Amino acid sequence: MTTLTRLFVQMFTRSNTYKAFGAYILYILFKYRNTAFGVRPRPDLEGPRGLPLLGSMIEFLRRPRSENYQYQMRNHEILYGSCYTVSLPGVGRIINIADPDMLDHVLRVNFWAYEKGAYLRDNLAPMHWRWQRKLTSHIFNVKSFRAYTSDVFCREVQLVIDYLSTAANTGKVVDLQNIFYLFTLDSFGEIAFGQSFGCLKDPEREVEFATAFDRLNHALSYRVISPIWRLKDWWTGNGKVVEQDTKTVHEFAYNVIRKRREILAEGKQDCKDLMQLFMDARDENDQPLSDEMLKDELINMVLAGRDTTAQALSWMFYLMHRTDVNSDIMNQMTQEIDNVLKGGLPTYESTKQQKYAEACFLETLRLYPSVPQNIKVCVEDDILPGGTRIYKGEHIGWCPWAMGRLETVWGPDAKEFNPDRWLIGEKFTPGKFVSFHLGPRTCLGQQFATIEAITITSMLLQKFTFELVDPNVEPAYIPAITLPMATGLPVRVKRRVTSAASDQQ
Repeated sequence: MTTLTRLFVQMFTRSNTYKAFGAYILYILFKYRNTAFGVRPRPDLEGPRGLPLLGSMIEFLRRPRSENYQYQMRNHEILYGSCYTVSLPGVGRIINIADPDMLDHVLRVNFWAYEKGAYLRDNLAPMHWRWQRKLTSHIFNVKSFRAYTSDVFCREVQLVIDYLSTAANTGKVVDLQNIFYLFTLDSFGEIAFGQSFGCLKDPEREVEFATAFDRLNHALSYRVISPIWRLKDWWTGNGKVVEQDTKTVHEFAYNVIRKRREILAEGKQDCKDLMQLFMDARDENDQPLSDEMLKDELINMVLAGRDTTAQALSWMFYLMHRTDVNSDIMNQMTQEIDNVLKGGLPTYESTKQQKYAEACFLETLRLYPSVPQNIKVCVEDDILPGGTRIYKGEHIGWCPWAMGRLETVWGPDAKEFNPDRWLIGEKFTPGKFVSFHLGPRTCLGQQFATIEAITITSMLLQKFTFELVDPNVEPAYIPAITLPMATGLPVRVKRRVTSAASDQQ
């Protein structure tokens, strides 16, 4: 007789207390026989069968994080269809959806029933922000601000060109993703708070803020998807690293605010950047924003304005230069650049004429979205299109990375890089392309990011051609809040032989 069997026998023979306790244990094991403890069983939903009390935790811990989005794609494409569920201890039930109508319902039609929730707020606390959407929407649409940003982009791209010219002369392999990071950080530093980090003046130099920011981003991303992050942080000491990186990031933000207040106190107010616009603004109670609120805004601006665009550019240059790409794509891209710019510098107005470049950018985000997965919590009972019930407290998850590759969503060429799909006049349903989110919380920086991407792409392709070091290998990703390449994008740079730029820059 096994030890476990003897224990149950003793429970049911010694006393009524043991019997009651044993019955309770049996009840709990039966009730949560394939779901995490405390999570409402949902036998009405498809999904991988979980373990008693643990749900999908063991399977989650065993799965390589670098295959997370492929796993979700397989579940939707092969095993469970557009809706399936898992449960995790400490997280609860997650209902994953990949249906445009369902997603449109969650993000637009009934968006008030779904929020980020306490789970995300707690795990992302060191980088939590309050985004002043109404104010920011106004700022992004100020004409003078648009012209200012275009000038900044062109100045910073010229530094990239100087660096790549040296690489072209020496034959040095360049990590293009890192260059894009430096470009977006410098550009957004100047645009957001009038202070370039100077990264592109010495690309080999490590920037303390950027290093801390990246570590913090990756650490907090792991917290979102791991039910045992507290144990791991304690065991590895990573909790202390997160604490120090949080201090570094916050102190940087407060120093920027302090220096700006000193400038204002000296009467030197001639700033056009976002920070100044926020400092001049008033909240809903007609009060100026506090330093803490300004700090939140600054951190959010850097997260939104640096990582996402740099990563999207990296994936776009990979897609345009891999071995099996249609050569017509690069030909059409460079032809449009030459015809529109005629060797000159991009402007806000010229980027609006570059429809093919925009199509390439959007097609990249379809396959490699800047936020590859997302999650919200239901705050009131709801019913999705098709009849699936969502109960208060349950989470809705979706994976734009997986959705962009599903034939049920995008047709038989879903996995192909085909920019022309954006030029044929087809009207996509609202929940089909959600790389810039959807509904009332649509990304306010969509136009800003598109102009930035088209500007640097145009200026680089006027001057150079690029060759991937590994053109047959798809770069691995780091599962994070955003979608960075795990080992960068190594390229060789050559001067473009037939350039319309004609040394004007």
